[in-house]
Parts: sequence; C-alpha cells; structure tokens
Amino acid sequence: MMKLAVVVSRFNTEVTGGLREGAKRVFAEKGIPSEDVDFFDAPGAFEIPLIAKTLVKTGRYDGVICLGCVIKGDTAHFEFISLGATMGIQEAMLETGVPIAFGIITTYTDEQAEVRSAVKGEHEPHNKGREAALACIETIETLRVIKTKKGV
Repeated sequence: MMKLAVVVSRFNTEVTGGLREGAKRVFAEKGIPSEDVDFFDAPGAFEIPLIAKTLVKTGRYDGVICLGCVIKGDTAHFEFISLGATMGIQEAMLETGVPIAFGIITTYTDEQAEVRSAVKGEHEPHNKGREAALACIETIETLRVIKTKKGV
C-alpha cells in the first residue's frame, strides 16, 4: 500500500493537464487506487516546493509528485523560477527523507512542452508526469527495501 500526493501547477494548464493525466495512468497501471492519491493545485511552479514539503510534514504521504511547466520567455524569469523550484524540491526531499519527484518541465518552446506532456500518440511514453510518478513509486519501493535490511 502506498499513499501519494500530487501537486500540479495551475500555470500552463494545457501542459500540466497532460502531466496530471500521465501520472494518473501510472497509478492505474500500478494498481494504486484513486482514493490513495490526493491532488493539490499550486498557483505556479515556484510555489510547488512549499506545498510539497507541507504535505510531507503531515505524515500522511509516502511520496509527493510535483508537476508543472515553465516555458522560456523574453526575460530571466524562466531561469529564476526553474532554479527555485528545482532547488526547493531537492531541499525538501533531502530534509524530510520522503521521495518528492520532480516533474516540472522546463522548455524553450510551447511545442517542446506539448511533446513532454502528450497523452496520445508517439510521444505518450515520454510524458514527464508519467516519468515523475514512476520515479516516485520506485524510490518509495527502494527505500522500503533499504529500511528492511539489517542494520538500517
């Protein structure tokens, strides 16, 4: 049994909706019941780390999957948001010891974002929401194995 939380950015919803769907498909494939997965919205990618860390601190979740999309514009905003979200998620995961999967795509174009969030066609297997969900589940399973070994 595994209880998961998924945090999804409301910014670029045409892309993050595909990431959400990719994750949902993994849960179905892995036999994780929908009642064992809670979804939470975040205003944007920058807010995701705080929400994820807060979810972990409740003690209710074995892992958190973070989904978002940052597309490069004409200013340095892209770099600051991308780096802030990345470092925030990494820090939260390392501080809490709970898997927090990084599924925030950072692209230079709308087309690149569409490919990485596709839920139909040839690009579907490369959906980053799918990849983040799989990474979170696998990390949880690996940590469980490590914790059952003697001396850990």
